[in-house]
Amino acid sequence: MKINKNHLFLALFPALLVGCATPGTHLSTDNKNVILSSEAQQESEISEVVNLYPLTAQSVANYRTDTLSVSQANPELDVDIAKYEYQVGVGDILNVTIWDHPELTIPAGSYRSAEEAGNWVRSNGTIFYPYIGSVDVLGKTVDEIRADITKRLSKYIESPQVDVNVAGFRSQKAYVTGEVELPGQQAITNIPLTLLDAVNRSEGLSEDADWRNVSLTRNGVQEYVSLYALMQKGDLTQNRLLQAGDIVHVPRNDAQKIFVMGEVNDPQLLKIDRAGMSLTEALSSVGGINQLSADATGVFVIRTSDDKSERMADIYQLNMDDVSALVIGTEFELKSYDIVYVTAAPITRWNRVISQLLPTISGFNELSESVLRVRDW
Repeated sequence: MKINKNHLFLALFPALLVGCATPGTHLSTDNKNVILSSEAQQESEISEVVNLYPLTAQSVANYRTDTLSVSQANPELDVDIAKYEYQVGVGDILNVTIWDHPELTIPAGSYRSAEEAGNWVRSNGTIFYPYIGSVDVLGKTVDEIRADITKRLSKYIESPQVDVNVAGFRSQKAYVTGEVELPGQQAITNIPLTLLDAVNRSEGLSEDADWRNVSLTRNGVQEYVSLYALMQKGDLTQNRLLQAGDIVHVPRNDAQKIFVMGEVNDPQLLKIDRAGMSLTEALSSVGGINQLSADATGVFVIRTSDDKSERMADIYQLNMDDVSALVIGTEFELKSYDIVYVTAAPITRWNRVISQLLPTISGFNELSESVLRVRDW
């Protein structure tokens, strides 16, 4: 029987396609117990939970993440600072002076500071003072303490002239942690302490600080502020008046990374610096798109959705058929964990399929020729 090598190839071509359509390592799910969630059992198409947004000159402004970062005042903070008064706490040192009555004023002396010679606020929130005994000072301002002592001393001294001040601020502290040069405690004193003041007292941010996502935790409730908007854009609404127990945390910028993949000259992971990174900057950092293999119409940014119950991801598409589209790319700000993917041109995908088929086709040709030689022999 004569073997036609063309017939042999055509007979095996379907199997050939099956084998070459999925190159690389394969993990089969056959004979495995596959657990499906109730959502997965509904077999919803992924296209139904992904939104695609074309990037155009008109639409790109809608996707900017820093549109609210503009110079603006913070009148609420100004009011809080104007009416701020320190409230005495346990461990503070008070200095009480009764004018014209030195016997009631503990002298500091040559070797004792006012803090060492003052009245320590005990754990029960009181101090002891001659004639009047225990004085409740916890949670009170110096004006309230002065009025109380003056009223009680009036029984023993005619028109007492009383002065009260805090010689040692020990009871209340805020904390600055994370990527600052000098993390630690910041004392709450009679001078209002703002978030920006606390960072400056910590000698500023370290090189690896993520200044866009600074957290402020107060009474177990956490909010995020942007030091980038505050310090770079002049947005004073990002500043806060700190209270006792507040925790200001400046995270590392390890999470500030994006992934550039696909038909670019140097696919890699990039780190977003303090100034941020645009789509055009990301493409430039990897040497641009591959002019021989890339599809210029298929530059995509894949971004995980914040609300996954509504949709899984948002995809933004930039058409770079016209090089002027790079201007649009400069206006599109990337966020952490964005995936920038450049698709391959159709001819490139076809060539890759052919390049995988050719070795097998050549092998079948050699096999058929060997069979024919054996038959002829």
